[in-house]
Amino acid sequence: MRYDPKGDLRWLLLRPWVLIGRLLQVLSQLAALALALLIQGSSSDAAVQRRLGQKILTTLTNLGPCFIKVGQALSTRPDLVRRDWLDQLTQLQDNLPPFPHAIALAVIQEELGAPADQLFDVFPQAPVAAASLGQVYKVRLGSGHWVAVKVQRPNLPQILRRDLAIIRLLAVLSAPLLPLNLGFGLGEIIDEFGRTLFEEIDYRLEADNAERFAALFEHNPTVFVPRVERLLSARRVLTTQWINGTKLQERRTLEAEHLDPTALIRTGVMAGLQQLLEFGYFHADPHPGNLFALPGKTGNLGHVAYVDFGMMDSISDFDRLTLTGAVVHLINRDFQALAGDFVALGFLNPSTDLTPIVPALETVLGGQLGENVGSFNFKAITDRFSELMFDYPFRVPARFALIIRAVVSQEGLALRLDPAFRIIGVAYPYVARRLLAGDTAELREKLMEVLFDRHGRLQLQRLESLLTVVEANDGEGYGDLLPVAGAGLRLLLGPQGSSLRQRLLLNLVRDNRLQTDDLQGLLALLGRTFSVRKLAGGMLARLNPLAGALEAAA
Repeated sequence: MRYDPKGDLRWLLLRPWVLIGRLLQVLSQLAALALALLIQGSSSDAAVQRRLGQKILTTLTNLGPCFIKVGQALSTRPDLVRRDWLDQLTQLQDNLPPFPHAIALAVIQEELGAPADQLFDVFPQAPVAAASLGQVYKVRLGSGHWVAVKVQRPNLPQILRRDLAIIRLLAVLSAPLLPLNLGFGLGEIIDEFGRTLFEEIDYRLEADNAERFAALFEHNPTVFVPRVERLLSARRVLTTQWINGTKLQERRTLEAEHLDPTALIRTGVMAGLQQLLEFGYFHADPHPGNLFALPGKTGNLGHVAYVDFGMMDSISDFDRLTLTGAVVHLINRDFQALAGDFVALGFLNPSTDLTPIVPALETVLGGQLGENVGSFNFKAITDRFSELMFDYPFRVPARFALIIRAVVSQEGLALRLDPAFRIIGVAYPYVARRLLAGDTAELREKLMEVLFDRHGRLQLQRLESLLTVVEANDGEGYGDLLPVAGAGLRLLLGPQGSSLRQRLLLNLVRDNRLQTDDLQGLLALLGRTFSVRKLAGGMLARLNPLAGALEAAA
C-alpha cells in the first residue's frame, strides 16, 4: 500500500509479459490519439471537434486511473482546452463507467464485517457517481440521515503500481530529449504524484484528512466539510454526511439555483489562499466534482462544501512564508528579491548567477503586470515563465507539483464560471491584509521588509500600494478598512510592534538630523486612508449592509 518506485520497477521488470503488453497498449492508444489530434485538431467543424473530445475521453478512460487523473486536471482549464473537448473531459470527474454492483457489495462486507443491507437502512442498486478510484452511493441510515458511501475500485494497488512504473520509465527515458530544463526532475514529480495516489487509496487516511480540514475551517461559515461516519468507514470504504449542493461546474446551472457564481469563486479562492499561505495544509484536487455550492451568503462570500480529501498535501512554514513574500515582491516589482525567492524555493540553484536573470524576470513578468494588479492571472505567469525555462536554469521542485496543480485547478474552475476572473486580484489583497495585520512574527518581518528599504528608509509608496489594494477590493463599503485599522493600531502600540516603532524612530532621526518629511507623508497617507467618513462607512456596512453601501456611494 506504499509507493516504492524502485521496488515497483523491479516487480514490473520481473514480469515482462505484464510490462510489454501494457506498454504496447499505452503507446498504441496514445499514438492513435496524437495522430487524430494532429490531423483533425485544426478543423473548424464542430462535429469533428466533438468526436475528438469523445476520443480523448475514451482513450483516457480506457487507460485507467493514472491517465484519468491527468484528464481531470485538464478538465479544469478552459483557457488551455477547447470547449468542445472540455465538455467531454468533465465526465472524468465523476461520470465514469461504474464497476459491477456485486463487487461493491463484496468490498463493503469484507471491509465493514457485515452485508450492506444490515449496516444501512436503504442501500441502492446503483451508484450516483463513479470516478477514477471509486464510486459513490447515496444511502440512508437507520436514523433517517442520508450519507455518501464511497467504495474503492477493485485491484487498484496492482493497477497503480504497474502504470506508475511504466509512466516513470517512459518519463526518465524521454527526459533527455525534452527541450533543455523541461525534463529535469520529471521522475521526482512523478514520484510525488505516485505517493499521493497511494495515499488516496487508503480511505482511513482520507477520513483523517477530512477531519483535519474541517477543524481548520471550523469557525468559517463559508466553508463546509461533511462529517465522517467512522464506524462505517475502513481502508476501502468511506462513509460521510451527504451534501445537498450544486456542483461548481456551469454558471447557468448555479444562476438557475439563484446562486451567485462570483461570490462562490471568491470563497473558493480565499479558502485556497488560506490553505496555502496560512494553514500550510491544502486540498490538492479542487476540481468541480469535489466542490459544491450551498445556499446562502456571508457578506460578499458564497457558501462552498469540499468533498474528497484523498489528495491532500502540506507546505512547510518556510515555503509558505517565502511564497507570501514572493507575491509582494512580484506586485512591488522587486525582481531582485523575487529572484532570491526562486532560489530559496528551489526553482534556481543557489550557485546560479542572478545577474542576467533579474532583468529577464522584469522583462517577462514585469511586462504582464502593467498598471493593473487585477489583470494578472496565474496562467499569464506560467505562460511567460515557460519562456525563461529555455534560457535559464529554472526547474520545478517535486514538492511544488501538487501546489501548482491545486492553484491551476482552482483558477481553472474560477475561469470556467467567470472568464474575466484574475486570481492575483484576490491573492494580493489577501496577502496585503495579512501583512498589515502583522499577527505573526514572520509576517511582521515581511512587513518590515516591505515598509523599509535596505538603508532603513520608509517606503511610503509601498505602504500606499498595500492600503490602496485593500480599499479597492473592499466590496462592503470600506468594511475591510476597519479590521486593518484596528490590527495596525494594535501592532503599532502593542508589545509586538517594538521593532516597527524602533525602525520609525531611526527613520525620524537620520544622519544626525530630525527628518520629518517621511513622518509627515505617513501621517497624511493614514489620514487619507482612515478618514472619519471611511471608518464610519465601514461601521455602517457591518451594522447595516444597505446603509453602508449608500454611505460608500455618497
